[in-house]
Parts: sequence; structure tokens; C-alpha cells
Amino acid sequence: MSTVIDQAVQARLIASAPPSRTVSAQLRYLRSDPFAVRVAFPATASLDGAEVEWTFARELLARGLLSPTGGGDVRVWPCGPHRTVLELHAQEGVAMVQMDTDDLRGFLARSYALVPVGSEGGHLDVDSDLAALLREA
Repeated sequence: MSTVIDQAVQARLIASAPPSRTVSAQLRYLRSDPFAVRVAFPATASLDGAEVEWTFARELLARGLLSPTGGGDVRVWPCGPHRTVLELHAQEGVAMVQMDTDDLRGFLARSYALVPVGSEGGHLDVDSDLAALLREA
């Protein structure tokens, strides 16, 4: 069984100027980082022309499909029955992105099949992570 889930999705960047546009994005889930999900946006979607990746809690994404949730850098909420908004805060400003809710539900279902809710701790390699932190210090 694979230890990584990758899923391409369409993301609608909500902006006042330039007008809103749709870009491809990539959702990623790693069994080795079981509490997190990642969403990567291509260089064409950023102001500085660099690819951007956001990492945040899988639980935040799941809760945000049902009701507004989050704080700090990432907020997620439903936008009607078929869309979900990710609000991403950085020093440069705020980005708002709409994604298809069914795509996000499918991605989460695949992540739960790989690592069921409540079993995340069993997939962590604390010793290796601690050793890596100590090497970086």
C-alpha cells in the first residue's frame, strides 16, 4: 500500500484584482506525517512566481467542510453545498481559494483509509524525528 496520497484539484483564486481565476493545485497526505495535509499551488498562482505549499491539520480540513473553523494562518469554511474556502494568511497578505467540496471529501476519505482517525500516533517515528531535530540544532 502506498504511503503517500496525491490528488490534483482545481482551485479558484478569489481576488478583486486581477480577477479571480482557476489554477491547478495538488493535495498531498503522507502516512509519515499523519496529522497534516498539504496543498501546493504552482508558481503561476503566486505573486512572486514561486511554488507555494501550505501544511495544516487534517482535522482542520475535515471540520471546515462542515462549519467555519481555524484561526491563525489557515481558516476553512463551507461556501454553499459544493464549494469550500481555504483562507491562507501570510506576511504578504491573505489568499482565498475555493475548492470543490466533493474533491476534498474524496481526498480525506483516502487519507482515512491510509491512516484512520485516532491511529495517527502509531504512524509517527518519534525517535527519527527527534534525532533529525538534534542534528539540525
